[in-house]
Order: sequence, then C-alpha cells, then structure tokens
Amino acid sequence: MPENAPFRPNPRFAAAYLRVAAKAEARGVAEHRRELLADLAGVVCEVGAGPGLNFAHYPATVTRVVAVEPEPTLREHAAAAARAAAVPIEVRAGTADALPVQDASCDAVVLSLVMCTVPDPAVALAEVRRVVRPGGEVRFYEHVRSAHHVVAVAEDLLAPLWARFAGGCHPNRDAVGALTAAGFDLSVVRRFGFSPQRGVPPTAHVLGRGRRSR
Repeated sequence: MPENAPFRPNPRFAAAYLRVAAKAEARGVAEHRRELLADLAGVVCEVGAGPGLNFAHYPATVTRVVAVEPEPTLREHAAAAARAAAVPIEVRAGTADALPVQDASCDAVVLSLVMCTVPDPAVALAEVRRVVRPGGEVRFYEHVRSAHHVVAVAEDLLAPLWARFAGGCHPNRDAVGALTAAGFDLSVVRRFGFSPQRGVPPTAHVLGRGRRSR
C-alpha cells in the first residue's frame, strides 16, 4: 500500500460545493447516482467520496464500502452520511493517487465526479486497478470533454483557469479513454448532456461500468 500523496485542503471550495450540491441532486444527479450504483455487490472502494452523496444509494447487496476522501470538510460530512447509511461504510482520509486500501481487496471501485480533479488520471487509475480484484468491477459517473469540436476547444482553453478556481476541476478530460488505457474492459458507456445548475449550459457526462482485465 503506497503512502498518501500530499494534499492541500481547500475549505472555500468545499463550502461552495456543499452549497450547490443539493440543487444538483434535485436536478438529476441523485437519479444518476442510483443508476451508477444499481446491482453493486460485495466490498466497494469509493474514490473521492466528497460529502457522501452516494451513500444513501448503495444497495443492500454491498457488504462494505471503504470511502476515500482527502478534503477534511467534505470528509466530515461524509462521516455523518455514513452513520445514516443502510450499508456499512468506513470513511478514510486519502487521495486517489495513494489509496489507503490493500491490493486486490475490493470487488468494485466507484468513481463519481472525481476524475476531473485528480492530479494525474493515469496514476489514479493505476491505484484503482491495484485495489480491485482481477475481474472486479469499476463503475463511473463523470463529466467529460465535449464531442463537439468547437465546444471541446473552448473547454481546452478554459481548463487552466477553471482548475484554479474550481478545486482543480478540469472540464476537458476523457474519462472513458483513460479507463480503457488503464486496462479496464468497458461494457456500458452511456453518454449524455446534463446541466447540474439552472442557467448553466449542458455539458457532456458519461455513466458506465466495466471490469479489470485479468
């Protein structure tokens, strides 16, 4: 198990995220979370759990969730959400590039609106591959780079500035390509446009699942 990578807390971003999250859930994110987690089973590692908004949607077939979150403010909210969850959830401090989880100890890994903020997607997905058992499952729900050329170029230009003011979020990442390159065989990829806030244009999102190649 690798040591945790250095992480700088961002309490201002965490507070802002908590303010907008409830509105996004009501606009459709909660339903996306239910779709993401449907039929999961066994031991699950959730990477970048935030304030624990997925926790209420884990099915009873999940025996344990190890939820990793580096931001102290969000982790505190996640711990409260874990206590109210219907399945056992342990919230741990840690980062995506150094998950505090043993090798091949999980039946599935959940990535939920986190790949946009990890410093290095390839490193993070190598960690996902390390902790999930051979043949184990990966579930993902992410916003991604647009398939429309003009919009994608605009996202590329905006990304450096947006990342500075949005907690490291990169609007132009290709989560599907990164997962495939990391050695996951994707069986379901549903791509759709979605606006999490009123007045914000829809952006490209993906929901899907796959398995670690053996």
